[in-house]
Amino acid sequence: MPLMGNLYVGASGLQNSQNALNTTAHNLSNIDTVGYTRQQVQLSAKSYVTLAVNPRAVNNKQTGLGVEYSRVKHIRDYFLDKTYRKESGRSMFYEVSTEVFEEVESQLGEMNGEAFQTTIADFWTSIQELAKDPASSVTQGLLVQKASELVERASAVYEGLASYQDNLNTQIRNQVEKINRYGKQIVELNERIRAIEAGGIEQANDLRDARDQLLDELAEMTSMSFKEDLYGAVSVQIEGVDFVKGDSCYEIALDVDPSTGFYTPFWPLNASYRILDDGTREYNIDGAEVFDLDREISSDLNTDIGGLKSMLLARGDHRANYTDMDVNICTQSKLDALKLEDEDEYFEKCESNGMKYYNNEISQSILMNVQAEFDQLIHNIVTKVNGILADAAGAQTVGGSQSGVSYTPAAGTDAVEATRTVTGITLPEGALPAGTKFWIDEPGGYLRAKDGSPIQMFEKITTAGYRKQSGTVTYDYTYTDANGNQQTETKTENVDFWLYEEEAGPGTDSLYTISNLRINQDLMQEPAQLGFRLADGSEDIKTAEALKDAFTEEVYTLNPNVKKTTTFVDYYTDLVTQIGNSGKVSRSIYTNQESTVEAVESARQQVVGVSSDEELSNMIKFQNAYNAASRYINVVSEMLEHIINTLGM
Repeated sequence: MPLMGNLYVGASGLQNSQNALNTTAHNLSNIDTVGYTRQQVQLSAKSYVTLAVNPRAVNNKQTGLGVEYSRVKHIRDYFLDKTYRKESGRSMFYEVSTEVFEEVESQLGEMNGEAFQTTIADFWTSIQELAKDPASSVTQGLLVQKASELVERASAVYEGLASYQDNLNTQIRNQVEKINRYGKQIVELNERIRAIEAGGIEQANDLRDARDQLLDELAEMTSMSFKEDLYGAVSVQIEGVDFVKGDSCYEIALDVDPSTGFYTPFWPLNASYRILDDGTREYNIDGAEVFDLDREISSDLNTDIGGLKSMLLARGDHRANYTDMDVNICTQSKLDALKLEDEDEYFEKCESNGMKYYNNEISQSILMNVQAEFDQLIHNIVTKVNGILADAAGAQTVGGSQSGVSYTPAAGTDAVEATRTVTGITLPEGALPAGTKFWIDEPGGYLRAKDGSPIQMFEKITTAGYRKQSGTVTYDYTYTDANGNQQTETKTENVDFWLYEEEAGPGTDSLYTISNLRINQDLMQEPAQLGFRLADGSEDIKTAEALKDAFTEEVYTLNPNVKKTTTFVDYYTDLVTQIGNSGKVSRSIYTNQESTVEAVESARQQVVGVSSDEELSNMIKFQNAYNAASRYINVVSEMLEHIINTLGM
């Protein structure tokens, strides 16, 4: 080889050793940079100079021109990236669930430093004290005071749960905004990477690192998949729908519920809409939601991936109350009996047959489930206490009877004992069905308010508990006369009476729910209105014992899926225990998932991570190569100088 050609060999070694040193230094300077992927210089032989071609020889006679810089390789493993992103999304799903459980436990466990369980226990104690001395103004005042505390603290707990729902709602909006921002950044990085790598010489490795980091973070929030094309651009799908494709980012929009303010992420391109008068679009998002929250949450189905989905599930779609706890469930056996496979048809058939089902959305929503169960506890206490007081106030039933009522017998008879049986009540709009309770108007009567209605311990804020009616009462008097003969007479009278205001309607205005509850204001001012002293002057032990027995009846369940019955006293304990157990399960899954993510990340770091020891070793190697190339050039230079200066003379 000519000596001048040897200079090419030395120069290529010098130049490429310098490039390798620069790459090594770049790796070392970014050893702690989040998302950085180690880079590796790849060298290849330059084109050979063919001096002669000999068909009989194994190779042609050639001389080399040294090495050339091929590329700086971006060291990544596609399968490890895919696995890591899937498992990190699942880990984030259970991390969010665990955080929600912990927050709910905090809300239920403490109320300004005092456990809510103490409030229920205090109310129960006040009832026990009342049973010992019903007619005492002290025990009556204590009962009203503890009832008031129950309502106040129950409202505080429920409002805390509702506030946390709003907090999650804000986080959902922020996450969607972040996802859209990441999508735009990925599109921008795709364009820059394509522009740099279009020539096929330079690799946009740092830009690729930035894009990979965005994909990692995106995978924690959603169930996403990705694919890189031949030109280096990445396309992204979220929940199976295109999010980034080509030069476009199909942003996620948010539908706002006008009644709750809750956000629902949806795909605008998949939603129908109409143009309003002001030029804005009103979307119908049915079928365009980003997440199908009705699907069963399962690792086998890969439906437990992404922190955003976990937030949506935990928050739910409304403020839940006891009406969300349906007591009649369409079970699988009932489904099999109906011989139906389609779920929608199944639910329609259940409803048409008078059967209800436990809403899966409620059962899968942590906050809504707790709200409904907690509200159910308070609702049952309230209606039970009010019902006992109402019965003591002289409740009668259409088709029922009452003994010992006042009665004026027909002329010539002398009633010894009489029983009145109400056979019917007719209002202007028609007859009341059998079994309807009513109270004859009796202002100033026992356990009656000033207007004659039965006294309620707990009142609805928006509507009255009873409504006054005028109608015709038909009844039979059966009595034993002085001669011992049984007589029956049928009578009809026009009377004023009170009817219980049924809990009905699409809203919550007529419901005894925590958000629509207050203590009787008249009782707060004058607890002695309760009296608990009958017309004959005796204490009403029966009503006080009925209140006591109500707290020891094991007839209540947390939800339709729970078979265990419990009392008012133990209900709250069971609720807290249920949340604690569910939270423990969620934390266990999260802990195991963390271990999985750490194992995958460790394997990934073996590929993409920068090792200071390895890079320092490479630096020494490339430095030696640089020195060797430098000495080689010096030798060739000295030879040329010798030839020119010495032999050339």
